[in-house]
Amino acid sequence: MNERNRTLTQALNEAPLSLFHLRAMLTAGMGFFTDAYDLFIIGIALVLIKSEWHPAAWMVGLVGSTSLVAAFLGAFVFGRLADLYGRKSVYGIEAMLMAAAAVASALAPNMFWLIVFRFLLGVGIGGDYPVSAVLMSEYANARDRGKLVGMVFSMQALGLVIGPMVALTILAAGANPDTAWRLMLGLGALPALGVIYLRRTMPESPRYLSRVKGETERAARQLAVFTRSQVEAAAVGEGRVTARLGSYALTLLGTAGTWFVFDYAYYGNSISTPLIMKMVAPHGTLMETVAWTLIIYAVAAVPGYILAFSTMDRIGHRRLQLIGFAAMGLAFLVLGLVPGMTTALLPFLVLYGLSYFFAEFGPNTTTFVLSGELFPVNLRATGHGLSAGIAKFGAFLGVFVFPILSTALGLAGTLLVTFGFSVVGFLLTLLLPEPAGQTLEAAAREDGALLLQREIG
Repeated sequence: MNERNRTLTQALNEAPLSLFHLRAMLTAGMGFFTDAYDLFIIGIALVLIKSEWHPAAWMVGLVGSTSLVAAFLGAFVFGRLADLYGRKSVYGIEAMLMAAAAVASALAPNMFWLIVFRFLLGVGIGGDYPVSAVLMSEYANARDRGKLVGMVFSMQALGLVIGPMVALTILAAGANPDTAWRLMLGLGALPALGVIYLRRTMPESPRYLSRVKGETERAARQLAVFTRSQVEAAAVGEGRVTARLGSYALTLLGTAGTWFVFDYAYYGNSISTPLIMKMVAPHGTLMETVAWTLIIYAVAAVPGYILAFSTMDRIGHRRLQLIGFAAMGLAFLVLGLVPGMTTALLPFLVLYGLSYFFAEFGPNTTTFVLSGELFPVNLRATGHGLSAGIAKFGAFLGVFVFPILSTALGLAGTLLVTFGFSVVGFLLTLLLPEPAGQTLEAAAREDGALLLQREIG
């Protein structure tokens, strides 16, 4: 078939991996670097805030988790707006909100205002999830979609590593505790400011323009410009997708349910990692605690991210999620059941690190990818936003109850609860189809007769 005679979706699905894919990935991925930095730096900052303001345990849990419950609101609202008014219409707004809230958090005069500003930050972070995932999914080709969307999410790994590095640098420079935690939080504004321009210059999703708005000619023209004529398609209307969310209720249960139970386990432990390390090695200094946190992220998490996006299209997106839930659950089971595992530093670090590796090489990446490819184009950001939002509510619960559970059950008992959530995540994954290797339209059952209304004339 002559390349100019291909439909827009055919051209996108068949396009070879090119520089324009890399541009889209970096533009979307920089937001996830910011998200990760902002979400996880609070765990280190809280150690300093506790020593300065001496808040109650429930207040510590609220500061660490308020941005996560706010992300529920942001993900749902921005996801729905992106389906109603376009991805580009809201792309960048959430980055501006993140930048402003990071600066405000650094200037918070007390715990109340810190909670307020972290809530606003969370709204921006939540809004970033559906728009970034959906834009990359809709620019991706069929063969490399998992890799490209996974690479967007894997920019989170940089945020995980840079956060502790920034903290170590500030602490090593001798900053007093009040200045140190404020610098840690405020520096989150810098990457957010850096991506605002990139995001506003990115064109609207061609699939959205063509299949939701019916503006196929405009979509084909913008795609040719963005890809520098590497991808050209005929400006022939393919019809408008009019799917209803009710038809995807089981899919939503699978994507939102698996992401919810994973985020409960993952964020509850990740944001609380400095506190966990203090429980395992109570006599360690803050510098040592942050250093161990950095080592866990760098040695276990980062390789997991890389292996996930580089292999998931071959292994299968659903299958990789099953593998990850099973392996991380097993690690939590051993940590919780074997006596002495939560007090022996080296064995604990090995198993805790393995749980991190299989979280990244599994559901932390795949829940994000699957939610961006199993819903039709007119509901894709809504479905992803609902899934991400419900997940962040699970993350909120995990972080909020961690100080409470660890006090009541001890670290071992808390990790056994996490094991239970991993089992539920494995079972819920069985509800989902395997989209790897399929076109985005086929994975989302988008071309069904009841979903697609062909244009006449």
